[in-house]
Amino acid sequence: MHEMSIAVAVVGQVEEAAEAAGASAVTSVRLQVGELAGVVPDALAFCFELACAGTLLEGAALETETVPARARCRACAYDWAAGMPPRLACPRCERAADVELLCGRELQITGARWEDGPAAAPAAAASAAAPCPYAPTREPIVEER
Repeated sequence: MHEMSIAVAVVGQVEEAAEAAGASAVTSVRLQVGELAGVVPDALAFCFELACAGTLLEGAALETETVPARARCRACAYDWAAGMPPRLACPRCERAADVELLCGRELQITGARWEDGPAAAPAAAASAAAPCPYAPTREPIVEER
């Protein structure tokens, strides 16, 4: 079950950021999880709770946002909801050889809320994360109060 390794990695990254901010406890963590990421939400939630034990995140809530899969045909520039299982042939021109997945494979931390840290970043910065990023990047963890 790879959800445990994902949960351990998320806890490690959030705990590192919270410690650097001088936090005494983390109350919640937000993740974007793509429809095609191969993550079982209930298994991730269970593993997250286990991984949090004995850390600054003990008792923290896990909030997940599912990112729907989208694809684009490079031949005719049409884009569509790929779904699960993904439809990888263009519904307009029926080509499957020149299809690009735009989103749906995300697995990223989009925010965390903790106590006793320095001045919080504006909440709008956390919610400004694109629901369908085309270029995966490692974004900083946004603290909220």
